[in-house]
Amino acid sequence: MTTEQPAPHRPRVAVVFGGRSSEHAVSCSTAASVLAAIDRSAYEVIPVGITTDGRWVTVADDPGPLRLTSTQTPAVADGDLVVVPLGTADRHLQVLHPGRPPEVLGEVDVVFPLLHGPFGEDGTVQGMLDLADIRYVGSGVTASAVMMDKHFMKVVFASAGLPIGPYTVITDKAWARDPERAMDGVAALGWPVFVKPARAGSSQGITKVKSRGELRAAIETAREHDPKVVVEAAVAGREIECGVLEGHGAQAPRTSELGEIEVVSGHEFYDFEAKYLAEADVRLSCPADVPPDIARRIRTLAAAAFEAAGCEGLARVDFFLRPDGTVLVNEINTMPGFTPQSMYPRMWAASGVSYTALIDELITLALVRRTGLR
Repeated sequence: MTTEQPAPHRPRVAVVFGGRSSEHAVSCSTAASVLAAIDRSAYEVIPVGITTDGRWVTVADDPGPLRLTSTQTPAVADGDLVVVPLGTADRHLQVLHPGRPPEVLGEVDVVFPLLHGPFGEDGTVQGMLDLADIRYVGSGVTASAVMMDKHFMKVVFASAGLPIGPYTVITDKAWARDPERAMDGVAALGWPVFVKPARAGSSQGITKVKSRGELRAAIETAREHDPKVVVEAAVAGREIECGVLEGHGAQAPRTSELGEIEVVSGHEFYDFEAKYLAEADVRLSCPADVPPDIARRIRTLAAAAFEAAGCEGLARVDFFLRPDGTVLVNEINTMPGFTPQSMYPRMWAASGVSYTALIDELITLALVRRTGLR
């Protein structure tokens, strides 16, 4: 007589997406791809959406309505409220149904926070999960917060000796106190410049400015997303990207094949529409056609940026390759675009790691990482 063996434990993964930032729809699109590709034989999946006003709610396990297309802008709709634990003795999610006792969804082993922008990618959600000793994919509070802020990101890179381009910062107080003086600081960079919200992504609120006459409007556009504005001198050259994965144990970070972004028509730079809605206007090349010595230099700098920032899990590091062969670090993204068409998964696919395997690797890294201070 044989005894039936219990099924092996499948880690329970809460896939969290949406959020309060202007990248809400992009986050939903990322979640659609992950929900479609994650290995259901290896993981039990709980989709959890965050509405634009910050409520955590139940969401159907259906990628279709979450895809971002030229005819569909997805959003997390109302659902039953999900309660996240805030103590270390309990990792159970609960669902509040109107007029009924709370429903316990069960203990969560790891959270996969597919959140882009403020109130999700910036250390806020990471801090909440740390309070409950819940493991999660990606960087912790400090790296998430500092790398979300393009100003402090550049401060960290400069202090680590990494090459960066010229820039200036316009704080909310500086703009309120003396806008003309703030614009004088921008003019010192020369023209053109790129005016950016300090803490936004997906090219939201970014304007290429060719003269002082265009500057005030561009700053006000950026301030619609963030009262703090970063202005960068334009850099002539190619836009090259490198994916980074955390090393196992004490191993060094791993770097991917390089990718290149070229805007071929219709856009002055790689803006939101070019990224997500007008694929024909952009050429994404991977592996990028870069001389081997420069490729090694970029991959070394990508790993150095990852470690200087204290990143965990994953990051995409963006570079400028100038015509003279010099390389500048532009920025690091701790939760990069993560659909199969996005550059980060494409770079790892070119490096021999499939999209489903990449998801598995990130969850595995999170599951073995200790909670609390590290």
